[in-house]
Amino acid sequence: MTPDTAAMRLRLLLATFLVAFSAAAFAADTAKKEKAAPRKAEGTPWAALTVEQQQVLAPLRPHWDELDATRKKKWIGVAGRYPSMSPTEQQRVQRRMETWAKLSPDDRRKARETYLDLSRLPPDQKQDLREKWAEYQSLTPAERSQLQPAPKPDTRKRRAKPAPAPQPPSPQTFPQP
Repeated sequence: MTPDTAAMRLRLLLATFLVAFSAAAFAADTAKKEKAAPRKAEGTPWAALTVEQQQVLAPLRPHWDELDATRKKKWIGVAGRYPSMSPTEQQRVQRRMETWAKLSPDDRRKARETYLDLSRLPPDQKQDLREKWAEYQSLTPAERSQLQPAPKPDTRKRRAKPAPAPQPPSPQTFPQP
């Protein structure tokens, strides 16, 4: 290989890396902008819900415009079944909706992923998990608290108080001639 061929290959390789890096940076920048941009309202707008649906879904109102069409449809389905639920079931649905509405979007995503993971477990593992959960539920609050992981120590660095500014010596500290 001649020096000219090697130099040309090196330039071509550098140009390829430059193009690939630029494309990756562009894609990352585009993804960041899409994530930061507010989502367009999808599916049924809040105003299009019936008064009954709005009453049932009231805990979700602040986040309704952030939900995608599929999630809105699922919640509307819950609102449709709500009147046929027993009062106990209705209270449970309301509590869960309030809890769900308080979660951050990241926590909601994690909860969905966990639900999907658990739903894919084989029946025997699901049964084991149910038994363990029932066992946990039967514990007293004191026993449950013992199972909680110890709180992590606060590792944030604290700002040291600034040292006081040096004071000039007073005339009394020097011996008089």
